[in-house]
Amino acid sequence: MKIFRGSSSTETIPAQSAQRLTRRSSGLGELSRMWESAEGLCVLDLGATSPTNIRHFTERSHRIYSEDLLTASTDPALLIPGEGGKDEQGNPVLDSRKFLADNLVYPAAHFDVVLCWNLPDYLNEGLVKPVVGRLWSVLKPGGMLLAFFHTRDAGPDSPCHRYHIVGPDTLEMKKVELKREVRRGPTGAVHTAISDSFHLQRVFNNRHIENLFRDFASIKFFLARDNIREVLVVR
Repeated sequence: MKIFRGSSSTETIPAQSAQRLTRRSSGLGELSRMWESAEGLCVLDLGATSPTNIRHFTERSHRIYSEDLLTASTDPALLIPGEGGKDEQGNPVLDSRKFLADNLVYPAAHFDVVLCWNLPDYLNEGLVKPVVGRLWSVLKPGGMLLAFFHTRDAGPDSPCHRYHIVGPDTLEMKKVELKREVRRGPTGAVHTAISDSFHLQRVFNNRHIENLFRDFASIKFFLARDNIREVLVVR
């Protein structure tokens, strides 16, 4: 395990880009050196489709795939019957096998890079470890994954953000708003989401993070000043 003191910070963008923030990311800075010096990489971006990110990679002749796993996890068809589909704390209990049958369906060792962002912090508890296991399998040996984790100081109401790459070590952050009323699933059916917004589900400490990525070859931490712990892991 390696721990580095990063220079990550956030600031408000004024005028026409109001309500958006930029963030310096030491983990992104290190990872970007990989795709700036390589050719024909295959990248998985775990979030809603971002034209900014698509342009960033296609301009460098890389391939990029996007999957919005958070939105996919709100499908009521994933609820396990019994006790109203809730655990003792009142949280939805989801079928991880069904979830992985419909999501992250790629050949083994397909990706060079996975941009996980803050997915583990907001994903349903029962899906986190199965999803990380699937990500391990779709990454190439030596492939890299970047993830962000909130520290305890962030607070339970910390907003969920979508991240857009605007520089070698710079991200633009936009708050994610979940439309509860309807959404269309893969079959075209109209669904009502099982939650009304994305809430911080848990706070991982370093030991929890190391355990989550224990099957990976190495892990590196970057300590930021904005209550975010950045993690860069190698398959």
